[in-house]
Amino acid sequence: MFGALLRHYRELAGLSQEALGLKIGFSKSQVAMVERGQRPPKGDFVPKADAALSAHGAMIKAATQLQFSHLASWFEPFAEAEARARLRYEYECHVVPGLLQTEDHARAMFRTACPPVEDDVIEGRVTARLARQALLTRTPRPDVSFVLELSALTRPIGGRDVHRAQLQHILEISELRHVYVQVMPPRRESHAGLSGSFVLLESEDRRRLAYLEAQSKNFLIDEPAYVNDLFARYGIVRMQALDPEESRKLIEQAAKEL
Repeated sequence: MFGALLRHYRELAGLSQEALGLKIGFSKSQVAMVERGQRPPKGDFVPKADAALSAHGAMIKAATQLQFSHLASWFEPFAEAEARARLRYEYECHVVPGLLQTEDHARAMFRTACPPVEDDVIEGRVTARLARQALLTRTPRPDVSFVLELSALTRPIGGRDVHRAQLQHILEISELRHVYVQVMPPRRESHAGLSGSFVLLESEDRRRLAYLEAQSKNFLIDEPAYVNDLFARYGIVRMQALDPEESRKLIEQAAKEL
């Protein structure tokens, strides 16, 4: 809404995004991103824009109510459902799941973004990811399960020290009585999750959802037949994985070898 208001006053003033940027000392791309809600206004953007557009304080007043989420717009529906879920299951084959990441690991992950993003965007995304982890400690406790490929646990993202701390963090999370962390045996020739990673949610009213993501494309699916098939598949994946105790030993061994 703030971005829409900015655009409204800019167009009333007969200015392009580039022209407004020149008047207030910001780039055309920064003006465009604020208008699209992709970035919050920084520094003195708001008072300068208010004066340049003769908004008579409207932009300044609107900015006091401005809230900005660093979650991608396409991810927000999933994040909202996740925060309320009574059950969350995830099979991951490439990376440590966001709910298990340390701050340093998450920051290293976001620094690999392609195309690259600004440092303030990275920090905002790290904060948003860590905030999602409140699911693990909230009351009432949800039923949480992870099945991870060993390759997702052995890639030293962020360097050895960051990686060692990440593995130790996973071990600490796995001690929570409502969280189950299992590792798929690396020597298993086949298993039910070979078609890719997925996340399953179930709400308090027993509504089930599935979330799939690949190369920045995502799908939040509520089609009962498809979602139920994925729940059944996850049950098989859990059965084929090492049990939690054996998984802990494997993760501990990986940490010791760093």
